[in-house]
Amino acid sequence: MPLSPHLPQLGSLELLVDVGRTASIGAAARLHGISQQAASARLRNVETQVGVALLVRTVRGATLTPQGALVADWAARLLAAAEELDGGIAALRSDRRARVRIAASLTVAEHLLPGWLVALHISQQAAGERLTSITLDAVNSEHVVQAIRSGRSDVGFIESPDEPTGLRARVVAADSLVIVVRPDHPWARRRRPVTASELAATPLVSREPGSGTRQALERALARALSGSSRRPIVETALELTTTSAIREAVLAGAGPAVLSTLAVSDALAAHRLVTVPTQGLGLDRTLRAIWSGGSQPPAGPVRDLIAIARRRSGG
Repeated sequence: MPLSPHLPQLGSLELLVDVGRTASIGAAARLHGISQQAASARLRNVETQVGVALLVRTVRGATLTPQGALVADWAARLLAAAEELDGGIAALRSDRRARVRIAASLTVAEHLLPGWLVALHISQQAAGERLTSITLDAVNSEHVVQAIRSGRSDVGFIESPDEPTGLRARVVAADSLVIVVRPDHPWARRRRPVTASELAATPLVSREPGSGTRQALERALARALSGSSRRPIVETALELTTTSAIREAVLAGAGPAVLSTLAVSDALAAHRLVTVPTQGLGLDRTLRAIWSGGSQPPAGPVRDLIAIARRRSGG
């Protein structure tokens, strides 16, 4: 049931309690930082709202009527509960600034988030703020979405091609997938680009279903092979749950893989892996921050972190 319209506002009840304690409207007004005239008007409104006389006003001050003393006693208990609620809300807001729970897809967690988090702490130090405590759950994009939906994480970072329904999202970076092989693999010496049909027919070292990299590859194959009789699925020679494991498997000779350029840049620079050009296969993608709630990211460290991610990637 909604509250009765006869219930005064908390500030007015607090003023009434202070009048009873000080026996003076003027003294209570000074405690609340308002004029005596404003306090008197507010107290008359309370009496009108309640429907009974609460104060006896004299030239020497003001005292509570028996009804006023009863209302003030009830109000004191209500104000104590309100103070506890106010303190609890303040603690929740403080905890939200002090601790952030992040769920991130593996590519973001391994290659981008460390730099973003260092930049966040540097900005907090420069502003004289308390450093935010970070907990990170590095999982595939599907599990990131589940963590945000369930409230286990405050912000997520995904590689999936689509924005998850029911959640808010913002692009924070761009990325590209590439086919990589060992330098002694036959594809490293071929002169023609690998076509979508060839890639779909080749067993790959791949991430598991639900990962953003796997989803992006499947989506790219589906677009490239639309109208083809071939089913656009990813054939797997090995199915592994981390990008580093896939990279090491390719280096060990397990076969080609499609990975983010972020995950293989060091191996490419050292000539331990080489990229294979493709034809008719779009492998560019966007990386997104996701959260639950309003259209803007939650205020505080989450919003600051997303802004840093966008700024460092030129977003």
